[in-house]
Amino acid sequence: MGLTASSTGKAALDHPLILRRERPDDRVFALAGNPNVGKSTVFNQLTGMNQHTGNWPGKTVANAQGRCEQESQGVILVDLPGTYSLMAHSAEEETARDFLCFGEAEGVIVVCDATCLERNLNLVFQILEITPRVTLCLNLMDEARRKRIQIDHTRLEQQLGIPVVPVSARSGRGLEELLTRALGTLETLPVPPAVRYPLPIERSLEHLTPAVAPLLSSGCSLSPRWVSLKLLMGEEACLSPLGIDWEQESALLETRQSCWEELRQNGIPPSQLPDRITAALVMRAEELSRETVHSESSPAAERDRRLDRILTNRWTGTPIMLLLLGVVFWLTIQGANLPSQLLADGLFWVQDRLSEFFRWANAPEWLRGLLVDGCYRTLAWVVAVMLPPMAIFFPLFTLLEDFGYLPRVAFNLDHHFRKAKTCGKQALTICMGFGCNAAGVTGCRIIDSPRERLIAILTNSFVPCNGRLPTLIAVLAMFFAGAVAAPYQSFLSALMLTGLILFSVLLTFWISRLLSQTVLKGMPSAFALELPPYRRPQIGRILIRSLFDRTLFVLGRAAAVAAPAGILLWLLANLHSGDQTLLQLCADFLDPLGQLLGLDGVILLAFILAFPANEIVIPILLMTYLSAGSLMDYTSLSSLQALLADQGWTWVTAVSFLLFCLIHWPCSTTCLTIKKETGSWKWTAAAFFLPTALGMLLCFLFHSAVQLLGIGG
Repeated sequence: MGLTASSTGKAALDHPLILRRERPDDRVFALAGNPNVGKSTVFNQLTGMNQHTGNWPGKTVANAQGRCEQESQGVILVDLPGTYSLMAHSAEEETARDFLCFGEAEGVIVVCDATCLERNLNLVFQILEITPRVTLCLNLMDEARRKRIQIDHTRLEQQLGIPVVPVSARSGRGLEELLTRALGTLETLPVPPAVRYPLPIERSLEHLTPAVAPLLSSGCSLSPRWVSLKLLMGEEACLSPLGIDWEQESALLETRQSCWEELRQNGIPPSQLPDRITAALVMRAEELSRETVHSESSPAAERDRRLDRILTNRWTGTPIMLLLLGVVFWLTIQGANLPSQLLADGLFWVQDRLSEFFRWANAPEWLRGLLVDGCYRTLAWVVAVMLPPMAIFFPLFTLLEDFGYLPRVAFNLDHHFRKAKTCGKQALTICMGFGCNAAGVTGCRIIDSPRERLIAILTNSFVPCNGRLPTLIAVLAMFFAGAVAAPYQSFLSALMLTGLILFSVLLTFWISRLLSQTVLKGMPSAFALELPPYRRPQIGRILIRSLFDRTLFVLGRAAAVAAPAGILLWLLANLHSGDQTLLQLCADFLDPLGQLLGLDGVILLAFILAFPANEIVIPILLMTYLSAGSLMDYTSLSSLQALLADQGWTWVTAVSFLLFCLIHWPCSTTCLTIKKETGSWKWTAAAFFLPTALGMLLCFLFHSAVQLLGIGG
């Protein structure tokens, strides 16, 4: 295959994409398509760029670009956000439409799912209105054959008037022909037939198009018919990059007004134009599908239906969801213990060698303490605690995603989110939050409504991320699961952790509804959630993607803030005021508030100092309780429990600790991500103080109830 590839970068939705050409003659193609059609897989196979793909809709929420070569011709591919339409009802639709219209794309490759072509053709027809230089990629042909779906792609190509190429992107079949035929559209202009709308709309376009054509510059590649269609729908705002002041074109506006009057007389008010246009596209897609697609019942389709009857059933769907969540947590807990210990031993062995080096070099003791006991030790602790659980949790999470289960989770939770007057897509962002709340916040881009997107952002940190899970697990194992036999401790810990997670999700529902009825009032928006086919997970890709895209990415961000946090911790633990360290003074100052919440000043201080990385809460506790000058390790959970008991911890303290660990301020990385996504320090502050206030309230109410009932011990 004559392809070579390289990746070139990524641009966020709110920033213009800067194309990076390696050679002046590189040709630029936009890669468009519905969500969940394998568009990013096509992109990855052609460019070699590890763009995150998955078996649920809404993954590509930014423009990614990559480069490949076909027979010595350089090709730049721009992977657009997945969208069902170009009517611009969401950020993804607007981004895709604007790049197609005003970007530097010379041609478009539209990726369609061969197993459900009819639904995909709607977008194809809309893009053909903008440009004829379109190549249709019929992806997932292997799945279509498995489902006994036959597509007459030769007939389809004749009817559309553009190249149609069958492809199986996962195996790489057909991709070379796809690029060759796409490049051919730049040499020979395809002439696709126009979609015919109802007669009154067509007459209006016949009147408007001759008036619009002279206004478009000679270098404009947009179809005058498409521009006329946008003007007819009153969407001239999306045409602003053309630089035309439509208000000054009085003759054109008079023509449009007369067209609107004629449409009204024919029973089509301007407000109904988008619906009538969409209906025409859908009817044409249905007609073309009947001509070119032939299917018969298949065992795979029947299997999918049987699975959906179980996994999305109102009685079995939720219990299975909770069971899978518990299994994932149990495997994470059971599998991470030994690797974490081995990794910690190795990293702390390196610490001893670094200390020996500094002493050999006669470096000042304060410098050795600052860099080794402070910066390196904190960094080593974060890596040892975070890496093994993430290396287990993320592949398991990605396995469920690749299989196609996550959209079923969103489907099961949609009813509950709608009762909270929010969007069911929030379930997907919650799933992302289990790995990293910052990733969950970024994932909120898939929610179309700004109001519902903001609610999802404000409540995402209610779900404990991977940084908080080890702390929760440790306290559960010490104070609640330790009474059972050793083989069952991890099982009981996973069961109780699942209960805590369920409690946090219920709090998310409650707070989301509260926000919807107060500061963010509004009705829940409807959304179309596609349930993709179940697919056999690709284990190799899952391991690579979960390791590089998720585990190392999240670990790198945590390490970047943990290193300077370690320096600050060392300074607080080693600088004295009188006979007390600054760390002890701060803990004493916070103690009255901590006692009110069923905690103590040391616990509150540990959470505050762990703002850069939640993983170091327990080490800070040990360091402060023992008046040590650096983060402390513990030999076993039983020894740690004995130490905490000596400091006055009871089961009441443990429950208050769990509540506050579950619900408190998001970490620094998440806060910065919230600021980037909302563009507002006000909403960032709200996202910080909302869980903080709720966590303190829960702790206060629990502690007060225990005191009132006299059951503490």
